[in-house]
Amino acid sequence: MPDTRTDLPAYADLHADATALLSRWTPTSPAAATARDQTLELLAAGPVTMGRGHHAGHVTASALVLDATGQRVLLCLHGKFRKWVQLGGHCEPGDRTLAAAALREATEESGIAGLVVDPEPIDVDIHPVTCQGGSLHYDVRFAVLAPAGATERVSAESEALGWFPPDRLPEPLAHATEQLVAPALAALARRAAG
Repeated sequence: MPDTRTDLPAYADLHADATALLSRWTPTSPAAATARDQTLELLAAGPVTMGRGHHAGHVTASALVLDATGQRVLLCLHGKFRKWVQLGGHCEPGDRTLAAAALREATEESGIAGLVVDPEPIDVDIHPVTCQGGSLHYDVRFAVLAPAGATERVSAESEALGWFPPDRLPEPLAHATEQLVAPALAALARRAAG
């Protein structure tokens, strides 16, 4: 586990990115607005909030991966809590931006090369987790687009990966995963129009 005191310089750029990104972001829902404000309050404690060693809570990054057509989303059956969830996880000292952290996590967990992340968040969610004996994840979520013909590969962190139509997600589904679909599809539509 990283020593958060020595990792502070490594997290400085990521912390600055997270603070700037969330300060200018227009939330996609009232719940996301509340979570964004609470995340900005957490970030006021400094770069230590980017690492998993911060017991009061830490910022994480996740991604809802869409296929090239937007007709399927990729979810993983998480090995620890046995629910279907978007890809993502803890920030690492080498991550320079939250979008890059989400893309790294999506690539590692899906095994898909050539993923493209939309740089604007689609959601922020705060939820309790068991790391550090009980903490909170302040999860900043992004839409990620898979290339045509992408083939996924299960990682050590998941029991299974699966593509699902956005209106027929699997059960049991993790808290707040379904709320990512509409803003992710909107991000894909903006990208296609731009």
